[in-house]
Amino acid sequence: MGKEEQVEEREVLDSIFPDEITDISDTEYRISIQLDLPDDENGDEPSEPPTLVLHVRYPDDYPDEAPILDLSPPPNADPHPHFAVAADKERLLKGLEDTIQENLGMAMIFTVVTTLKEEAEQLVAERRAAVARAREEDLLAAEREENKKFHGTPVTPETFMKWREGFLREMEEKERREEEERLAELKKAKVKEPVKLTGKQLWERGLVGKIDEGDDDENIPLEQVEKLKIEA
Repeated sequence: MGKEEQVEEREVLDSIFPDEITDISDTEYRISIQLDLPDDENGDEPSEPPTLVLHVRYPDDYPDEAPILDLSPPPNADPHPHFAVAADKERLLKGLEDTIQENLGMAMIFTVVTTLKEEAEQLVAERRAAVARAREEDLLAAEREENKKFHGTPVTPETFMKWREGFLREMEEKERREEEERLAELKKAKVKEPVKLTGKQLWERGLVGKIDEGDDDENIPLEQVEKLKIEA
């Protein structure tokens, strides 16, 4: 009974996978399965989607007994960033266990191929999504760093005192520079600042009576003194 069902299933599979199936013996063959994937929006993947090869061998009591399955990549296959048969084989074969158990006693290879293809495509989709999330996180992190340039430092007593000290130093430096520039301009123009005479100096020069009583005798400019001398 098992042998007849094996032959019948094999004929059906020939009609479904005419170009993908290759015989190894009467009870053993392999099926090439190309994944159907959405277009790669980022251009990181090869133009051809990945392909895996399912090896099938019937035990004598198949389909009452589970088929013997294995996976391999096709020869000279281009590496794919989100799928590798060698790395994913164990997970994919384990994912077929429930399907096999549910279909014992029936021809199941077409169902196995369909399940395997869906599992592999889902695996690639999950990895694509993970890469997209990581890329988005990187972009958001870069955006957050950029936005920090447009936000001031929060004001606290410590930050205010630090700012105040810097501000006062800056103002003192500014005043010093302005004074140096003013003196430099006076020197360049050969203009001396008026010399202030004290009351004693005015008395010694006999100029006390020439000055109004309301004037501050401690701060009489030399220019005024010279004028008084001439008038005297």
